[in-house]
Amino acid sequence: MSETMNRILVGSGLVALAVIAWLLERRGIPGVYYLCLGVGLGMILEFLSCLWRAPRDVMFNTKNLIIFFGFLALLGIDFVSLIKIGHRPMMILMILVIVCAADICAWGFGRLIGGDKMWEHISEHKTWAGQIFGVVGGTLTGLAYGYATMGHFVPQLLWIGISIALLSQYGDLTASFVKRRLKIKDFSNVLGKHGGIIDRFDGWVYVLPIIWMVLA
Repeated sequence: MSETMNRILVGSGLVALAVIAWLLERRGIPGVYYLCLGVGLGMILEFLSCLWRAPRDVMFNTKNLIIFFGFLALLGIDFVSLIKIGHRPMMILMILVIVCAADICAWGFGRLIGGDKMWEHISEHKTWAGQIFGVVGGTLTGLAYGYATMGHFVPQLLWIGISIALLSQYGDLTASFVKRRLKIKDFSNVLGKHGGIIDRFDGWVYVLPIIWMVLA
């Protein structure tokens, strides 16, 4: 299966999960909250599994240990953030659609345009063009989401969309850096060639704590 088709299938699956969660919400069942808890817990367990399987020379390295446990702590903060904001389904779905749109646009336009790499020693495929179009795509998606759910243009979603789209890409870079230290390509193969749960939701890493703090 080609990488493009794999991305389409994984993206379709995520959309289907979001739709199911939303339909459950309509019936009074906190489907979005349960989905959040599942994703958050899955990310933590997946990373612990990576640490368990890591070679001894990788784990018994002081710098790596600091990085790994720092990332694990970040995932823990994300899980708490999901617990705190998971009962706001509209907010969670907004984050999901913006992060997904930013990721798709960054990947698509990065491949289409090419150009200078951002940090090639961390992620060899990410370009500045991809980041710019990722932020643009994520922001426009956030504005469209606001119009679709509220029926009018919400100007506040402009800076919210920019912030989420930008932070999501740096979450992606952080996950790539951790994978480099672990000497792995993907955190798991749960999603086939597309990797694992963290590979798909790494855009949430910095977004969730910031949203939690803003709401608090």
